[in-house]
Amino acid sequence: MPLESYPDQVEPANQDTPIWRFMNMREFRDLITTAELYFCRADLFKNDEREGLPPEEYLATLGLNPFDINERRQLLHTIASDAQFREGFYINCWHFFREETAKMWKDFGAEGVAICSRYALLKEALGGMNDRSYLGLVRYGSKHLIFRLITTKRLQYAEEEEVRAFLWIPDPHAGINRHIDADNRIHPLPLTPPSDYVLKGHRRKVDIGKLITAIVVSPWASEATVEEVKQVVRDYSYTIPVQPSELARYRAFLP
Repeated sequence: MPLESYPDQVEPANQDTPIWRFMNMREFRDLITTAELYFCRADLFKNDEREGLPPEEYLATLGLNPFDINERRQLLHTIASDAQFREGFYINCWHFFREETAKMWKDFGAEGVAICSRYALLKEALGGMNDRSYLGLVRYGSKHLIFRLITTKRLQYAEEEEVRAFLWIPDPHAGINRHIDADNRIHPLPLTPPSDYVLKGHRRKVDIGKLITAIVVSPWASEATVEEVKQVVRDYSYTIPVQPSELARYRAFLP
């Protein structure tokens, strides 16, 4: 199924621009052994619990007075509806690569690896899936509408320069009013998790040999880890080049 576009979608001018996906060793082994990309449900991101929710600055654009009891109720309803809407999005994050930074390694790859690809290759892989799939650069800031929340993050995350691949798989079992309690009070977040029918993540097969152009090992990884990564690649008959991070030579000076 071809990729779909979305409001205010941003793509790199050069579709062959390099992109990296940082991961720990467990995630790397899983990727190589299964040849599957994992798409995590948007409300389950550990590093940002407000993933897919409006920032405080955005709320002011709704024109609702949080001190008016009726408008406050409508405001909470809007926020909670967004929180439930995001449960239908499953995300696979990449980094728009310009240069290696210790911060990106520390935050997302510590002693793991980064798989390297190109925007066009990821786009081609997504286009081969039987899902409503999307791809674009994340926008940072607060001037966006409801659907765009899933492709927008707060400014504090701007250094991540995220390339976001995501699937939209809304489930009729999820429920839409789980933020209203027995006394008809409205809460800003769902009071219960979605049904067990709503999966925490989805896996999709990809052609690993075609998608991944190289594998870079963390600057803090030992030589044994570098060899382990090479062996995993060989075990599954891939010819993907494996190399240590260019920052490894400066390991003693890295934070």
